[in-house]
Amino acid sequence: MNNPDVQSTDASELSPEQRLEPPNTRLITAGIVTISDMETLRACVAYENANQQRVQILRRLENRASEIRSQND
Repeated sequence: MNNPDVQSTDASELSPEQRLEPPNTRLITAGIVTISDMETLRACVAYENANQQRVQILRRLENRASEIRSQND
């Protein structure tokens, strides 16, 4: 059943905070996997460095950067 209070959001419209601060780790993973450009990825790295500085999340972002680079080659 759809919840009328929840707005549908395109993954490309998510802020770094929305990608990296959800209530569970599976949503963090989904937020990182759906990053499709380096500008968004850099914003997420900057957000993480300024706030939580979680090594595991920064590694995931680094891995995603490598994936994006290899797709652009």
